[in-house]
Amino acid sequence: MATSGGSIAVSSFPSSSYFSRKAKATTSTLPMMVSKLVTSRRNIACFAVQESSTSAVTAETKEAKEAKTAKETAAPAKPKPPAKAPAKPLPQMMEEDVIPSLKAILEAQDDISEIELSFQDNRLEGSFLKKGNPYSFWVFFPNGVLTGPKGFSLSSYGSGVSTVEPFLIDEKKITTKHVVFWVEKRLAAQGIIPVWKE
Repeated sequence: MATSGGSIAVSSFPSSSYFSRKAKATTSTLPMMVSKLVTSRRNIACFAVQESSTSAVTAETKEAKEAKTAKETAAPAKPKPPAKAPAKPLPQMMEEDVIPSLKAILEAQDDISEIELSFQDNRLEGSFLKKGNPYSFWVFFPNGVLTGPKGFSLSSYGSGVSTVEPFLIDEKKITTKHVVFWVEKRLAAQGIIPVWKE
């Protein structure tokens, strides 16, 4: 027979309300035997002994080991995701991803002609004619990276350049699709291209 999780405390306080029990917590569900012994009016002694058989303790240990082994074998190793391709430099991104998409959007409009799009000096420039009226826009990347500060400006009817506005400031992870989407939305907000696609 094995004994675990017990303690003895002796108090010399005038009442038993000052007594504190110090027992270790165990995972066993076996009953605990508690005894109280009064030796005199001022001294109280209490003890608690939890009894369990050696086979019960061995069975609990064996069950814990089996559960741990089952968890280890149940979780197969996750395959590693393929490594991401290194990010393209900004000029390459603009030439390969942004300019062709924007050109397709502008060419889809019946009343837009003479479309010119280019990227140089960290600036995406676009110009075209709509019903014979010239329009130009610029998307600025002052730091030369997609994740840095960005600005947008527009000129219509041959007038001066508008104020440079912040561009894509609320996006956490910016992609080339975001750039295309927001240039399209800025042009739609000015009434240059339709807001709704039919």
